Amino acid sequence: MRESPQGEERIESPWRRDGLAGASKQSPIRRQPVSLVLARFQTFQLPQKEMGETSGPTYLGLDLSTQQLKAVVVDDELQILYEANVEFDNDLPEFRTHGGVNQKKDAPGVASAPCLMWVKALDMLLDKLRVCGVDFSKVRAISGCAQELAKITGSRAYERFSGAQIAKIWRTRPDVYANSERICLVSNFVATLLIGNYAPIDYADGSGMNLLDIHIKDWNNELLMTVGPDLRDRLGDTVPSFTNLAPIATYYVERFGFPEQCRIIAFTGDNPASLIGMRLKKGDLACSLGTSDTLFLWLDMPKTLTDGHILCNPIDNDAFMGMLCFKNGSLTRTRIRDSAAGASWQLFDELLDSTPRGNFGNLALYFDAPEILPPLVGDHRYNKADEKISRYSSKEVEVRALIEGQFIAKRAYAEDTGFVICLSFFYCFLILTIIKKK
Repeated sequence: MRESPQGEERIESPWRRDGLAGASKQSPIRRQPVSLVLARFQTFQLPQKEMGETSGPTYLGLDLSTQQLKAVVVDDELQILYEANVEFDNDLPEFRTHGGVNQKKDAPGVASAPCLMWVKALDMLLDKLRVCGVDFSKVRAISGCAQELAKITGSRAYERFSGAQIAKIWRTRPDVYANSERICLVSNFVATLLIGNYAPIDYADGSGMNLLDIHIKDWNNELLMTVGPDLRDRLGDTVPSFTNLAPIATYYVERFGFPEQCRIIAFTGDNPASLIGMRLKKGDLACSLGTSDTLFLWLDMPKTLTDGHILCNPIDNDAFMGMLCFKNGSLTRTRIRDSAAGASWQLFDELLDSTPRGNFGNLALYFDAPEILPPLVGDHRYNKADEKISRYSSKEVEVRALIEGQFIAKRAYAEDTGFVICLSFFYCFLILTIIKKK
């Protein structure tokens, strides 16, 4: 432990230690067949100890997503000891949610989640962990994450962001707004339950509301007045994402056996938590490959973006976090695999290996659904003369055009944020990473 700038005792989290984040700089990266990389990815899991094996302190992490509340217990070496989850639809049917939310027939575009369901889910989750054998008396600290303008807030205005949602409540249901003592994000709502008092919003999650000035780490008064009256009092203060908030509430000490010394660390959003979990540091970039692909960037001096998001860095208050989302990810890769390689990743690998880097000047962008970056839809194939064509003459050219097109686009948008990509790093990243989650 060490003293925080405010003089409070601060727990040094194992997530903030150097180690794995710097390992890649020491180890040479060698190309492996895509099929082998995919197989290793599918079977990869963090080292796991036998239940009850640890004798030292443990740490509890909570993740409140739309459909479930998940927990993981780790030791100070980040080895997973226990895992559990509560699925809202199945485990809490009395709330009648579908996909974790309630939707009214007369308002099909509006979804809400009952907060009492989250309260009950937390108790149920802790009960499940206790049945699994978790000794709560060894838990030293708890933190977690939850679901989820440009020049000031890091993002242009979005209807789904909290600022717009609060403004809607003020305009359509002023009585509800007037009777609201505190407005919470999902992240600090869970922290509020655990400390038995209002928990502050952290910088990183707060910077995704279109209300926080990411440069001075405080609410922007002009934006607050635009959204609703007395909003600053309803939101409360903001704090660094690694703030040691308070000891755990007496309720959890008496019911579950947590030690009185167990500390609650500020909760943050799921995307900032991804940057923390990947142990990124200055100069690092991570790519989450799935139905949609997401780039996470560590930024020192970000540029203003109209597309993408700049958030406060959850680890370093002087840095920022860039986040770029690409809608057409694994489903698009699967479509080209099916058409060019007969639904075989092994053949896809062989076709990719048979063409040189640069693909003879052929490049393509494939957007099955309207893309976010750039805002286009459809298949766009170009030959070495930069002429748009309807199809390629060979399947191997099609495969490499897909892969290089997707990642050159990611590189271009990453550099627009001010991130500098080392050429050799980029190609190692391209070769070893892109196919892991086809």
